[in-house]
Order: sequence, then structure tokens, then C-alpha cells
Amino acid sequence: NGNMTLMVRDFEAAIHFYHEQLGLNLRVRYGSDWAEVEAPGLTIGLHPTEDAGEASSRASVGLQVADIDEAVESLRDRGVEFASDIEDNDHLRIIHLSDPEGNNVYLTQPKH
Repeated sequence: NGNMTLMVRDFEAAIHFYHEQLGLNLRVRYGSDWAEVEAPGLTIGLHPTEDAGEASSRASVGLQVADIDEAVESLRDRGVEFASDIEDNDHLRIIHLSDPEGNNVYLTQPKH
């Protein structure tokens, strides 16, 4: 299992995006100081900061899904906007979106 920490300027918006919109499990929340959301094999720590430079160090979060078409439809129903259409290549299908801080988030569906 892996973990990463995202420094976020808007803590509530980050929790809303990762938990409510993407549907990741909110594992723990300590007031307005720290929260962790979980995807299979990955824990994402959300840590508030007022330092624009710290928050602007961009991350890229990739989440594997079983059915990308179904995932996209479900996320659109929750208000998620995508930055691209689903792209197909030899090995996988992928689609990009951004979190409220501007970090790249992408969904992939491997081709077997």
C-alpha cells in the first residue's frame, strides 16, 4: 500500500472532491488539520496550507477502475468535470480531470 500527502489551500473543497465526488472512503478526519481518503492500495492525506507555493507543487493522482465508461458516467452525475475525453491506446483507456487545487487526477482501465 502506498500513501501520498496533498497540501491544499481549500481543505473542505478537497474533502468534498475526493470523498463526495470521487467516492473515496474518508478514513479519518481531524477537524480542519488533517484528513485521509482511501483508494485500493493508496491513502491520500489532505493537509491544509496557506502557503501558495507549497500548495502549488502539483501532484498527479492515478486511480485504476474496472469500467471507465461506468466510472465517468457516475462521476459526471456527481458534478465532476473532465479535462479530456477517454483516450484509448494499446495498453489502457485513460481520462483526465483536475481536483480543486489543480492537481491532475486520472482514471485508467487496463486492457487485458
